[in-house]
Amino acid sequence: MSTDCYNVIIVGAGPAGIFSACFLAEQGLDRVLILDQGNDIYQRRREQGHDLLCGWGGAGAFSDGKLTFSREVGGFLSEFIPGEELDRLFEQVDRVYLENGASPQLFGTSSEAMVELETDAKLAGMQFIPARIRHMGTENCADILKQIREFLRERVKVRTSTRVEHILVENGTVKGVQLANGEKLTCRGLIVAPGRIGAQWMRSEARRLKLRSRPNPVDIGVRVEAPAAVLTRLTDVAYESKLIYYSHTFDDRVRTFCMNPFGEVVTEEVNGLITVNGHSYFHKRTENTNFAVLVSSNFTEPFNDPIGYGRYIAQLANLLGKGVIIQRLGDLIAGRRSTPKRLAKCITRPTLAGATPGDLSFVLPYRHLKDIIEMLEAMDRLTPGIFSRHTLIYGIEVKFYSNRLQLTDSLESEVENLFIIGDGAGITRGLLQASASGLVAGKAVIERLKT
Repeated sequence: MSTDCYNVIIVGAGPAGIFSACFLAEQGLDRVLILDQGNDIYQRRREQGHDLLCGWGGAGAFSDGKLTFSREVGGFLSEFIPGEELDRLFEQVDRVYLENGASPQLFGTSSEAMVELETDAKLAGMQFIPARIRHMGTENCADILKQIREFLRERVKVRTSTRVEHILVENGTVKGVQLANGEKLTCRGLIVAPGRIGAQWMRSEARRLKLRSRPNPVDIGVRVEAPAAVLTRLTDVAYESKLIYYSHTFDDRVRTFCMNPFGEVVTEEVNGLITVNGHSYFHKRTENTNFAVLVSSNFTEPFNDPIGYGRYIAQLANLLGKGVIIQRLGDLIAGRRSTPKRLAKCITRPTLAGATPGDLSFVLPYRHLKDIIEMLEAMDRLTPGIFSRHTLIYGIEVKFYSNRLQLTDSLESEVENLFIIGDGAGITRGLLQASASGLVAGKAVIERLKT
């Protein structure tokens, strides 16, 4: 068993961890180490399920790379950082992505068109959240991350395929980490950025260290796919439309998420579970647009395991469909399963091969199904044609978020010199805010090490 000492150890090489490392490197701090359980960016493969979510770049490496410039979506950093300061952090993050190859094109800049969408959404019973969006494209994200990896190559030490078992604490101050192989590494400051795939590990470590937290809602729903022409009114102006709806029947919060114009539906593996997602390329186009409709569920006593609940729903879909289930909306409304013969009559041609025709009503609770159907009916008033029997529904899509940990404004935990950031801290849910949280922690660590 060996012991190595560093100034800063960063757990997780997703956007949050990477941007912490970039800031520390720019400040000239030496003896910085990044650890990640996945592969380096050069070895990651989209075809390998586990590679989709962990490794250098995290879940963002094979996403379609949307930077959403909004304080209201993509996380809760606005609860820690004043508005104008947060906007400056967004611009700082954006410059890094631009310098490393992101497209300069921005969507959502036409105020007149955005106001019109906002008004029409209200008339349809929904809230439209205007935001500027930069789309990097699925085929470009890995190249951008490789550029950043090269910048850090001689500035920080990186160990991939290395799993952290425990955070080491002594007398209320962080001391380092213990790896799965028993090796112990010590440090003056620890930045933990485990991402969505590390949500369960983070929750377990928080309980072990007696860190106070509260459960986040779990988002459960489906991926919707329709001809791109149906949604061009939204995608031409905003690229990705953030719509929020409160269902008539249950008053649940329902939202659209990750809209992919001319994109494709894909699967991802989360700790052995096959779930559905979507992305879009910058250059290549399909005939369809896809997006998620997610229902946010909060739980109170005695149940406080939203991650476990989401896993149960995903496991049920995997049990019945041997993976992802696909169904025509018309079949779902009619109360019958989709079959290969019925799907062959659908004018929307699925972009995901291998999904199992079936009946999602055997998987999703009635409450969730009712919420999703109501949301699509409301959207049909804004984008006529989405509530069509030819619209395709894929399930299940689940977003696992860590518990919201009690953190200071600099994202420091109740353990001194332990900073917890990104999706793994339960405070971000998108690429831009995750990256910005890395800058917040990096700046705080530099100030702390000066003392």
